Amino acid sequence: MGVEGGGFLLCVLLVAVAAAATLSLTEAAGGTVKPSRFSVPFNRTLFPPDFVFGAGSAAYQSEGAANIDGRGPGIWDTFTKQHPEKISDHSTGAVADDFYHRYKSDIQLMKKIGLDSFRFSISWSRIFPEGRGKVNDLGVKFYNNLINELLANGLTPFITLFHWDLPQALEDEYGGFRSPKVVDDFQEYANFCFKTFGDRVKNWVTLNEPYSFSVNGYNGGTFAPGRCSNYVGKCTAGDSSTEPYLVAHHLLLSHAAVVKLYKTKYQATQKGKIGITLVTHWFEPKSKTTVDRDAASRALDFFFGWYADPITHGDYPQSMRSYVGDRLPKFTKEESEILKGSYDFLGVNYYTTNYAENPLSTSTVNMSYLSDIHVTLSTTRNGLHVGTPTTLSWLFIAPKGLHQLMVYIKDKYHNPPIYITENGVAELNNASKPAQEAIKDSMRIRYHDNHLRNLLQAIKDGVNVKGYYAWSFFDDFEWDAGYTVRFGITYVDFKNNLKRYLKYSAYWLKMFLLH
Repeated sequence: MGVEGGGFLLCVLLVAVAAAATLSLTEAAGGTVKPSRFSVPFNRTLFPPDFVFGAGSAAYQSEGAANIDGRGPGIWDTFTKQHPEKISDHSTGAVADDFYHRYKSDIQLMKKIGLDSFRFSISWSRIFPEGRGKVNDLGVKFYNNLINELLANGLTPFITLFHWDLPQALEDEYGGFRSPKVVDDFQEYANFCFKTFGDRVKNWVTLNEPYSFSVNGYNGGTFAPGRCSNYVGKCTAGDSSTEPYLVAHHLLLSHAAVVKLYKTKYQATQKGKIGITLVTHWFEPKSKTTVDRDAASRALDFFFGWYADPITHGDYPQSMRSYVGDRLPKFTKEESEILKGSYDFLGVNYYTTNYAENPLSTSTVNMSYLSDIHVTLSTTRNGLHVGTPTTLSWLFIAPKGLHQLMVYIKDKYHNPPIYITENGVAELNNASKPAQEAIKDSMRIRYHDNHLRNLLQAIKDGVNVKGYYAWSFFDDFEWDAGYTVRFGITYVDFKNNLKRYLKYSAYWLKMFLLH
């Protein structure tokens, strides 16, 4: 069954099977929905009329075309070449899904599913090969064509400016986000994007998951640029006790500068909105003790509050200031004012839940971001998993955590408009399984179904949720996991000319959206 396959009969069969199994599946996955609610068909009509349903991707993960049409190298190009051992299958994103050449047919698939919107990122080095200065016209042409094609097919573009692929030239010149110089260069890049694409693009995200970039890139060294202390990981350079905080600081200042630019120069005429996408797990106290409840709260501060507090209140959470001390940079009064309220909406990426407990002992030797939290994270309690296990050791299916996280953000951060910008689950890329079998992704159907039910409950509880983007639209290069796992609702056959097949989850979503 290729992209033309499927058929209505399959859709009906899938929906019938999913509906029949929903109650038991929801209970098994830790859902919060009560049986009495299953008398009402679950589809998009239960959500607000203007609620947006979409799917997402990122430039380095999907575009390919890394070395053609004037694109400059980014830090992920360098990282995957210099440290293939840090990618599970030693792969790169040089070709990926070849979305650069296949975007038109991929958009037809999005239209076939019935998506309202497509979330993607711009490759900074495809626009500015050297990070600033000379513009690459072919790169600009690609994004103009992509935006126009989406709009022509009734899909709203939802654009991220930075999804971790910093131009290598800026890393070489001054250390990238370790230097405050990056703020001006990021602002120049964003200004060009607003000026060039903003007449058609009304949804901007400054940064995707600054947490993942700063922690994985500068504490553990598992993401580009691969920096860390030797006592944390295998890195040739870095300092896990200071660099994650320094990089995060400059990410936040870059975000604030770009939001200020958009609001003062473009928003009145372009009438768009701008935000940031943050990621966090939900954290449950491992026991009912006060110290474990404090540990769960502290974990939320160190994952989510690290960024949410400055852009809401103008400073880092008190727990971080206490535990990190002088290694945590300080905002000037002016910086604090620019940061405060610097978003029209909050993008939130949620995948899973962890248990948090207070550690028995703490060490002041070999300090790092992870040791600073003073929290022991785990996925089991009393011999039971926090949710259904998956291929990824860190990802347990725990949809109730999404509901709890939404209520937490509503209560702590003044109920901002929220887009769920990523939510999804991976399956193992089994080389021996033919495409016709691999597209039968019942676990993914259950995952999205149960998370959407919990999201609907959050909306009923007064949370201001505006949209939901499944991660991801298609199987792609999943950073340090390479191509060993598949997150997509569209199957990509990496062994057969990157042929696309809609998975069962895509047909389930199609039926969900048709109603």
